[in-house]
Amino acid sequence: MSATKLSADLLLQLAKARRTVYPLNKELPIPASRVLELVNETTLHTPSSFNSQSNRAVVLLGAEHDKLWDLTTATLRDIVPADRWKPTADRMAMFRAAAGTVMFFDDGDVVRDMQARFPAFADNFPTWAIQSNGMQQWLLWTALELEGLGANLQHYNPLIDAKVAESWALPKSWKLNAQLVFGGRAGEPGEKDFKPLEERVKVFGA
Repeated sequence: MSATKLSADLLLQLAKARRTVYPLNKELPIPASRVLELVNETTLHTPSSFNSQSNRAVVLLGAEHDKLWDLTTATLRDIVPADRWKPTADRMAMFRAAAGTVMFFDDGDVVRDMQARFPAFADNFPTWAIQSNGMQQWLLWTALELEGLGANLQHYNPLIDAKVAESWALPKSWKLNAQLVFGGRAGEPGEKDFKPLEERVKVFGA
């Protein structure tokens, strides 16, 4: 379809379709190969500053997904007081019950290279890398929802960074940013409240 025939309303419809779904199961409505295709496509087509392409992704399925949430559980068990442990344990079990996780990373070597090549913008590249990472997270999350999956985004970094890097032999330059948990829908998202737009948007010159 030609870009001239598309409307911004389509993009907004897709944005509204993306919701946080916590109750998930291991029954994917699409083949795992389709999930990998979506990860690859969003990695290729997410914008990045100066086309730096600093985003990295690790896809965990089956036992590898379970392994992530087992090590996360063990990490939190060491720091969460015993009298507060049950809600954390329940949350870990909920994530482990899903089918997979995509871990998002920034490649620090790429960021440092861009800082050296463009010193006038050196202070901005770490922030720009995070912004690009966030765009890919949203894009993939939305794509998975449109394929019939549920997903929720978690941030157990930096608590699990060292164990993740060791467990999957990842490059030292990769910095963990977020974990997108996905699977078959075992429930529906809750109601979404919106703060008043007049508190969030200002217009000048109209």
